[in-house]
Amino acid sequence: MNTSALYHRPESEFAYLYDPETMHVRLRTARGDVREMGLLYGDPYFLDKEEWFRKPLQMIKTLSTDLYDYWFVEVTAPLKRLSYAFALKGHDGISVFYGDHGVYPLEEDYLRMPNNYFRMPFFHEVDRYKTPEWVKKTVWYQIFPERFANGDPSNDPEGTLAWGSADPSRENFFGGDLQGVIDHLDYLEDLGINGIYFCPIFEASSNHKYDTIDYLKIDPAFGDAETFKKLVEECHKRGMKVMLDAVFNHIGDSSPQWQDVLAHGEDSQYVDWFHINEFPASYKRGENFEDAYDITYDVFAANPHMPKLNTANPEVQDYLLNIARYWIEAFDIDAWRLDVANEVDHAFWKKFRIVCDEAKKDFYILGEIWHSSQNWLQGDEFHAVMNYAFTDAIMGYFVKNELSLSKMVSEMNNQLMLYRNQTNQMQFNILDSHDTPRLLTEANEDKDVMKQAMAFTYIQPGVPCLYYGDEIGLTGGMDPDCRKCMVWEEEKQDRDLHRFVKELNGIRKEQQKILSEGTVYWRQVSEESGVVIFERMLGGEVIRGAFNTGEHTARVELIGEALFSNLADVSDGAVELARKGFVLMKE
Repeated sequence: MNTSALYHRPESEFAYLYDPETMHVRLRTARGDVREMGLLYGDPYFLDKEEWFRKPLQMIKTLSTDLYDYWFVEVTAPLKRLSYAFALKGHDGISVFYGDHGVYPLEEDYLRMPNNYFRMPFFHEVDRYKTPEWVKKTVWYQIFPERFANGDPSNDPEGTLAWGSADPSRENFFGGDLQGVIDHLDYLEDLGINGIYFCPIFEASSNHKYDTIDYLKIDPAFGDAETFKKLVEECHKRGMKVMLDAVFNHIGDSSPQWQDVLAHGEDSQYVDWFHINEFPASYKRGENFEDAYDITYDVFAANPHMPKLNTANPEVQDYLLNIARYWIEAFDIDAWRLDVANEVDHAFWKKFRIVCDEAKKDFYILGEIWHSSQNWLQGDEFHAVMNYAFTDAIMGYFVKNELSLSKMVSEMNNQLMLYRNQTNQMQFNILDSHDTPRLLTEANEDKDVMKQAMAFTYIQPGVPCLYYGDEIGLTGGMDPDCRKCMVWEEEKQDRDLHRFVKELNGIRKEQQKILSEGTVYWRQVSEESGVVIFERMLGGEVIRGAFNTGEHTARVELIGEALFSNLADVSDGAVELARKGFVLMKE
């Protein structure tokens, strides 16, 4: 047995309270190494009296990566405190005990030693990782406000172009605003959307608004506070949640704080609001902002127009925390999406979480992090992150042909094992956004590939998010091309794709419980045929997705009621899947 591959950590994603009466326990082993696994557990104060180590609870092997197997078990009430360890039997015939002090022979002398066991000293409900339940029921829709709809031409900025009359650039404007969103809420409701994620709406000089001037003011080109208040109220009437995008890592160089630094240098009252390495605060220009050099202050990426905020400064903290509270209390928003969240210190985010929790019960905090994010998802900072690492695996296999099928499965399983189950249920699953090429463009405008990738994503743990316009066939390359104007003329929309997305949204809502909380199983992963059969199981119910990613028609034996299919012929007990075909079934 490869005991060096064994890994467990108490009070982490490997051992945590899922709900007040249920504890989840995981253990990692080398792939294909262990035949049988048991959890030895009980009250630490009654080890000798009850000899509970003689009654192992069987663990099941759930997910595997290319290197490891993961084992899982639920321990149910009554729970107040716990000692536990693992009894393993390898395929090589070796049996071992694994606990807090490492690996020992599976012998009674070692099983009776209290300090050999992992400990959960006491279960405090206040420490349990909690999540807002409504998020699991949400199908999100991302709106880039400047390009969704122009509902009020009177607030168009100078030089606004006719809607959709030119390709999007980093500088041009088309007049999209908040009234335009209000005008199309019925459209979104009919599509099956019940959550809107807005890119920034605060005053800024750019069309993307990630270079904030004033966080407490709606950008005049988008409307005013009264319009936004009406928008939130209209959303809530329709059962839609509202999530705003905030950039607390950096601010725009047109902001009064940065302008004061430029004007007064070291004597500015805001000098400690930023990370200035040398005075004067300056940079040298290249052809584009990406080409700027000799920047004497810290910035976002290499953009001299976005100076980085010093969030360790108490004045900056007070300023930003006031903003966080203001939009919740004054406008009743439901969530914050936090831009460049990984470049802001953890101490600030912990304070941010406290403020949001105090301002509104069941508030949702989503961080933009493109990589493994355990440090932000311990229950005292974010509820979830934009799940790029997870959906990158889906895109890498289904759309870009960069990964093998087995590697996709390995990558997805690895991401799922990084976090608690309640975290996985909140993760934000996107296939494209304002920061990436459009899904249809990445799929070389093959709508069957696009549909297959979307259907596969919709049955995964986490909540799906649709980028505006994907549902009617909008295309676009990398930013800024992915930020085209929404097409509203029905004769120019792909109505078949629209119907597909609407039906997919409906299935996600109808089967919300199992698609949110159901256990993940990979029933078939065939590199040879390209057939993938993926399941979610909860309380005896099963949602099953069969996908043909190979070159030939495939026949699979499946039992259940067909919920949705594309390029598939479903008969009693069998399904014929054409190339790029799929079927979702319920048993």
